[in-house]
Amino acid sequence: MNNTFDYQQSQLVVFEETIYEHGWVIFENALGADFVEEINEALTPAYEKRRAIQILNGISNHMDGTLHHLVEPDNFALKFLEQQCCDQQIRQQLGGQYIINSLGAVINVKDINPYVQNVHRDIRSFTGNMKLMVMMLVALDDFTIDNGATYFLSGSHHHEEKPDDEYFYAHADRALAKKGSVILFDANLWHAAGRNHTDLPRRALTMAFTRPFLKQQLDYPRFLGYEYGEELSGVLRQVLGYNARIPADLQEYYQPVPKRMYQPGQG
Repeated sequence: MNNTFDYQQSQLVVFEETIYEHGWVIFENALGADFVEEINEALTPAYEKRRAIQILNGISNHMDGTLHHLVEPDNFALKFLEQQCCDQQIRQQLGGQYIINSLGAVINVKDINPYVQNVHRDIRSFTGNMKLMVMMLVALDDFTIDNGATYFLSGSHHHEEKPDDEYFYAHADRALAKKGSVILFDANLWHAAGRNHTDLPRRALTMAFTRPFLKQQLDYPRFLGYEYGEELSGVLRQVLGYNARIPADLQEYYQPVPKRMYQPGQG
């Protein structure tokens, strides 16, 4: 199966054909080595912070190695989003403007059993050819058979029914990807993280991009602050959801177009 391309040389029409047939595409050489290391260094304290909250709130079971909502003013997230990685491909799938629904990470190590190792898809309702969400994995280490490269059941994004585990693992492909690669896949695609049998972590960023009218998992504009958003670039205001907010009162609702919470062109 040929679904691995060099990021700089990939063509949109080939991407469209490949993701329609298989449901997932690997783009090699998407991130530079220095930026990958910057992200990896940031994950350790970020995980410690989130793990403490998981334990405190009694939801730590099967959450090992999972980090949610890494969009913060002082880490790598805004720098990554500003680069608009795979912007054309995401626009092609979602029919225009899009926003970030969630940005997290997984640190896959030996002898853990997080929920991401269960067979699942990342959108609850099967949407068929109506694409509402596109998923992205950023490989922060090489993805290998031994360290838990993700399983993808190629073509399963065309079918609503969940496959049983026996069929899934007998027919699924593995996303063998080099460090710095980006994997885009259809949110309807059935997949599962593999188990890491090595002594080193297998790390990845996990992202969901949606059409702007879908609710974000975390209200990033409110989390970062509306005033903070006024200083951001147009690219970040769009992808973080500042152009697709919901008015909270009549004063926010009755505004001239340039000041409206929900801007034109958001779908």
